[in-house]
Amino acid sequence: MLIDTLTYVAAFIVVLTIVVFVHEFGHYWVARRNGVRVEVFSIGFGKELFGWTDSAGTRWRVSPIPLGGYVKFFGDANAASAPDSELQAKELTPEEKAVSFHHKRVGQRAAVVFAGPAANLVFAVVIFAGLFATIGQPFTPPVAGEILEDSAAAEAGLMPGDRIEMIDSQPIDRFEDIQTIVRSNPGVPLDVVILRDGQEMSVAVTPKVSEVEDSLGNIHRIGLLGISVGAREYVRLGPAESLWEGLHHTGSIIVATFQGLGEIIGGNRSAKELAGPIAIAQMSGAVVQEGIPPLLTFMAIISISLGLINLFPVPMLDGGHLLFYAFEAVRGRPLGQRAQEYGFRVGLLLVIGLMGFATFNDLTRPSVLEFFSRLSF
Repeated sequence: MLIDTLTYVAAFIVVLTIVVFVHEFGHYWVARRNGVRVEVFSIGFGKELFGWTDSAGTRWRVSPIPLGGYVKFFGDANAASAPDSELQAKELTPEEKAVSFHHKRVGQRAAVVFAGPAANLVFAVVIFAGLFATIGQPFTPPVAGEILEDSAAAEAGLMPGDRIEMIDSQPIDRFEDIQTIVRSNPGVPLDVVILRDGQEMSVAVTPKVSEVEDSLGNIHRIGLLGISVGAREYVRLGPAESLWEGLHHTGSIIVATFQGLGEIIGGNRSAKELAGPIAIAQMSGAVVQEGIPPLLTFMAIISISLGLINLFPVPMLDGGHLLFYAFEAVRGRPLGQRAQEYGFRVGLLLVIGLMGFATFNDLTRPSVLEFFSRLSF
């Protein structure tokens, strides 16, 4: 149990550190390209454990609380990049204004802020592209294997060897496309175009509703056709095709994430599915035992999640800063200092509340409770 616990903790720290570094380096790189002085680049929060200062005057530091990181620009009051009111009140020299983040044009500041989430998404694309080019992209032809008795496929008259070419006007290239569409449409009639003995024909199929439990104990309602799949193959792709498929796969995860959030907001899925740091640590430890490719895939998914969360229009997050800059671009001047301060306070409360809710979800998951119960012996 001690070894398992250390594995989970170590995997969690490695995954989060890399993803956070990518995010903050996006801010750092674009800021430096725009002439902003970066005073601190921190991985983790709290008192500095160790660090160094580079020739540009940036203090690179590692801190003990591995739940994020930040870059602090000249002119910032804190890690949230709120303006330093004392510094803003005094007259800066032309040299100081030239390197101050808050004296840059609104477009430059927006680019610096957006660069963090963008770096996370690009990082995911690179991971997927690298896996597709080296190990290969999982591929299974969209051909029905065994047809299960009393299944939706059997009731619709599907037969082994049928090639599924289209579902509700969506082209099907691989078996995974079938699973994606069918799983998200439980009990919904689908128009399926199949190829049988060289001839196309259309059949109506209604996926049966099934409830499954994921590794975190969440119950999901999914659709099932009742057809088996053949052996999975891995097809290595060329550089250009790998990059394109990496973009496509990243885009698919983004779309699925927003669909999931929409279902939670609409009440079709439980908010208990939101995962916090404990669940992420648990999943990190599980995937690291499966090998490097699954760990890299998981890291890419976490990177996408971090990028998307930071784009939410909540003060304290990158999306909140972008919202302020949008107001500034429309009004021709920034929001008042007091309005921004109140915004950051509200944003801090929202972020803390979300973290607390997600952590509570983690602590009440059956899988987490089981893990801690075993740890107590």
